[in-house]
Amino acid sequence: MKQSKISSTLVVLVIFLVLFTTFSILSVEARKNHSEKSKIHNQKKEKKNNGSHSNNSPAPAPVYGGGHQTHSTSFNIFSFGAKGDGACDDSKALLGAWKAACSVPGATLQIPSGFKFLINSINLQGPCMPRLTLQIDGTLLAPPRIGSWPKSSLFQWLNFKWVQNFIIQGSGTVDGQGSNWWKYSQTDCSKQNKQTKTIPSMKPTAMRFYSSNNVTVRGIKIINSPLCHLKFDDSQGVKINNITILAPENSLNTDGIHLQNTKDVEIVHSSIGSGDDCVSIQTGCSNIYIQHINCGPGHGISVGGLGKDKSVACVSDIIIDNIFMENTHYGARIKTWQGGLGLVHNVSFSNIHVSNVKVPIMIDQYYCDKGFCKNQTRAVAISGVKFDQIIGTYATKPIHLACSNSIPCTNIDLFNIQLKPSTGFSGLQKGLCWNSYGKSEAPLAPSSMDYCVRKESDFVRRISRSHEFSCQ
Repeated sequence: MKQSKISSTLVVLVIFLVLFTTFSILSVEARKNHSEKSKIHNQKKEKKNNGSHSNNSPAPAPVYGGGHQTHSTSFNIFSFGAKGDGACDDSKALLGAWKAACSVPGATLQIPSGFKFLINSINLQGPCMPRLTLQIDGTLLAPPRIGSWPKSSLFQWLNFKWVQNFIIQGSGTVDGQGSNWWKYSQTDCSKQNKQTKTIPSMKPTAMRFYSSNNVTVRGIKIINSPLCHLKFDDSQGVKINNITILAPENSLNTDGIHLQNTKDVEIVHSSIGSGDDCVSIQTGCSNIYIQHINCGPGHGISVGGLGKDKSVACVSDIIIDNIFMENTHYGARIKTWQGGLGLVHNVSFSNIHVSNVKVPIMIDQYYCDKGFCKNQTRAVAISGVKFDQIIGTYATKPIHLACSNSIPCTNIDLFNIQLKPSTGFSGLQKGLCWNSYGKSEAPLAPSSMDYCVRKESDFVRRISRSHEFSCQ
């Protein structure tokens, strides 16, 4: 009996232990499962909150100078405090973005589309790390009020200095907002005298490159500059492709592209219209190649003016080919001041179609931009110039070769010139040709051009060479 009681007690204890163990295991598993579900829920919640935060929070504040994150090669002007409303001054933001991008190889400074950025006169200076790109897809605006320009900033608006291996590209616009400057230029003398105290005589160029190498400008539009639109000084290795430059015909001195002391330049597949030369090639330029350009309105494509104020001018190896000019004052032109020294050599104008151009072919060694210029015997020598396949219509006269009395133009070639008067023409069918020597080949129309260039003699060549200034 006693043994049976003990056995019963043991059975109860075993059952109790089994139940207790089972309950403990289930409890632990339940807590584990709850913990895992809570962890997953918290992760989803955290992910959701993080996503919401990234959409609504402002961009992180930029670090100027060398403290930027070097792993990034993209620098958006908005990240440096730009407003992009066309009214607030975004100059500091552009300069900050430039300094950051300048120190990173292969960096891109982004001007995003759909926004307008008001920029005061600014210096964007190198040297920078290689392969820097300024991506302009939005609009850069110059200050529209003349009075807002400091006197020390009247030479240029966007000034690029000492940059190398640099690209400007995009679908955006650089707007010089120059209409107020042009209005002043068009006023009569009495009104100008009253305004000279408030209106500066100097006008800014929209985009200027100084002492820069291997620069590419492509795709963008440059409009309404107060003065020149795109200028290169003391530079080398320039490529300009598929750009548009536009200003009204009455915007004085608004050259499209202005080259000075610049070598190895290629300008192709672009459209240029302004109140002055579509392309202006000045002293110190060589190895310039211009092709597939639509030019007009404006003053054509010009070499010069050269030799102003008795200066020395040297220009050589210029190829201008496959050009369409419409409603321009001049077509293919070389212009020099009296009294200068130097040499223009090896220049080719070919495959040029003109439509209603006042004077399609011009060499003018008596250039003067004011009412009176003193006659002088010295002149920049001109030799080795070819006009080949100049075809279309003229509005005033077909040709004007006015070479210096003391230094004849030599080796001037006229090949396949076919020009006829424009509709409603009231000018001269016979051009002016003076002291010009070289050769001509048919067809020539009008036929009077056959007498424009005379055969060179040894005497003429000796005179010309004796006046050639060394440009080596």
